[in-house]
Amino acid sequence: MNALSRREEDTLLKTTKTRALKECDVYVKAFADCATGRTISVAWACKDKYKTVQDCMVQYTGPEAMETVRREYLRLRHDADDAAAGAPKTF
Repeated sequence: MNALSRREEDTLLKTTKTRALKECDVYVKAFADCATGRTISVAWACKDKYKTVQDCMVQYTGPEAMETVRREYLRLRHDADDAAAGAPKTF
């Protein structure tokens, strides 16, 4: 089976976003520091820092990156299915 269930897709997306936030932590903190104490002005005062966060996040959550994650997950699932099929059954 080469398709993911909706649950698997959601889980992969959440896991990938969590990883992206960890990898981009320096940029996220810089944006958060800039945004602290601001309300409306955050839109223009922190625009460059927000763009940096988005650029970093896209490296991990963009379409190409997500396709790579999906392929790896499917490969691992296929390997696990093959291993289970070859294992002796116990009754």
